[in-house]
Amino acid sequence: MSSAGGGSSLQVHAVRFGPGQELLGSLQAFVEERRLRAPFIITCVGSVTKATLRLANATATNTNQVIQLSGRFEIVSLVGTLNPEAHLHICLSDPEGRTVGGHVMGGLEVFTTAEVVVGEAVDLRFTREMDERTGFPELVIGSQTDE
Repeated sequence: MSSAGGGSSLQVHAVRFGPGQELLGSLQAFVEERRLRAPFIITCVGSVTKATLRLANATATNTNQVIQLSGRFEIVSLVGTLNPEAHLHICLSDPEGRTVGGHVMGGLEVFTTAEVVVGEAVDLRFTREMDERTGFPELVIGSQTDE
C-alpha cells in the first residue's frame, strides 16, 4: 500500500534533552504530551553515549543486523517520523570522525545534549499498517478528518 498525503500547515516545536536521557523514549513522550498527530524530525544536534541500531541488511524475519554502540558519538543526522510508532534513522560520528548509521531501535542515551526541532503537519494524521511486501508496519498518511 502506498500513501500520498496532501499539503499541510506546519507547526514547529523545539525541545532539548539533557545528559542521561534516552532520546527515542523522550521524543515519544514529547509527542504524546503535546498530542502531535503527524510529527517528524526537522533537525537534531547533540551527542550520545549509547545507541542500538538496525542496519540496512535486516528484514522483518532476519533482524540479526542489530548493533549496540557504546562510547561518545556526535549526532550527525536524525530523520524520520514519530507517530504512532517512531521510524527514525540516525547517523553518528565517533571521535575519529568515522560514521555509522541505521534504523533507531532505542537506547540512545544523551551524552551532553540533544537539541531537537520537531515539525508537525497539522492537517495530516500519521498511522501505520502492516505491509505484506516489506513485513514491516509502514506509514499511512491521512487527513485530520480521517478519524
